[in-house]
Amino acid sequence: MEATTKGAGGRRGGHRKKAVSKSIKAGLQFPVLELAGNAARDNKKNRINPRHVLLAVRNDEELGKLLQGVTIASGGVLPNINPVLLPKKSSAGDTGKASTPKSPKKA
Repeated sequence: MEATTKGAGGRRGGHRKKAVSKSIKAGLQFPVLELAGNAARDNKKNRINPRHVLLAVRNDEELGKLLQGVTIASGGVLPNINPVLLPKKSSAGDTGKASTPKSPKKA
């Protein structure tokens, strides 16, 4: 790109800067819209909403790094449950045959 000069030449290279800017925007829009469309389809929706854009950006490694500090309005948060809070898995043999009662019986 050419530098902007002052004086007799005026501004130079302005049309190139606009073309580069448009190509960068188009290069970023396509992957975001493609991933957001996939997220919408996974949720059985035909229309992309901000939630789908958020899911697409945060689940993609490169886009997530690029848009790390960006807040997407009405996007919500990624679903995340700490494994400590999940119920413990029982073994396959213990299907409740000889389990102890969870509450005492009333007399």
